[in-house]
Amino acid sequence: MAPIGEDGAVTSAPQRPDGQTPAPRLIATDLDGTLLHDDKSVSLRTVAALAAAEEAGIEVFFVTGRPARWMDVVADHVHGHGLAICANGAAVVDLHAGREFVQVRDLPRATALKVVEALRTAAPGTSFAVERTTGINYEPDYPPFFQDPGATVATVEKLLNEEFDDGAGPVLKLLAHHGELSPDAFLELARSAAGRHAAITRSSPTALLEISGLGVSKASTLALCCAERGISPEEVVAFGDMPNDVEMLGWAGTSYAMGNAHPDVIAAASGRTVANNEDGVAVVIERILADRAARA
Repeated sequence: MAPIGEDGAVTSAPQRPDGQTPAPRLIATDLDGTLLHDDKSVSLRTVAALAAAEEAGIEVFFVTGRPARWMDVVADHVHGHGLAICANGAAVVDLHAGREFVQVRDLPRATALKVVEALRTAAPGTSFAVERTTGINYEPDYPPFFQDPGATVATVEKLLNEEFDDGAGPVLKLLAHHGELSPDAFLELARSAAGRHAAITRSSPTALLEISGLGVSKASTLALCCAERGISPEEVVAFGDMPNDVEMLGWAGTSYAMGNAHPDVIAAASGRTVANNEDGVAVVIERILADRAARA
């Protein structure tokens, strides 16, 4: 991996046999720890870079672990298509249409219960939450979300019981929290114990895991969206900082790990940029557009 350059970006894009780098047609960026500053704001520089990319004909997709209801921070910055990929690929949402769900790749309740059983055995003390299209509910011992004061609190077995809450909407992901294990150790343990049932990843600095349907990821849903548009992986530039971005960065033809990225993300990406608080995504977009202008 090349070091970060003086201007904050590394150009290590794959090249075609003729020596030319494929022209980007789509930018896919994570939000927290990537596009957003630590205070959850979008800088003016980043807003300008996103708008300039869209004006130049490059689509921008926000690809995040966030649920649709937490997308207000970037809703005004989605142009053209209006779509965002949420919940680590479990949902495609139209932000222009009031966060309407365009596609849902749900986690079957029976599968979620198998994961719960496996993790209760492998990691006693694990607490769970259930993220649905309609909101989040969680167990009494699960760290509560101040953003969701109206959540139902009950055992996860009850929350996943259709007779208990048959109108709550599809399950997008299961969340698992452990108060003692380190984040990476918990992820490794969970994948070993339940990885055959579901996709397991993490984006939090704490021991909080995000569990989706088998085969559901940011990468797989982004690939579906790109296929609908006739966009190849080589024409995609992706950005990320945490393990839930690894598959997407490996799939995209060109990818950047943020300066603040997890080691697994650095290993998966083809390049690096500066940290989120230094507008690392904007740095790269500006370079892409400058290169395009120079070739025009």
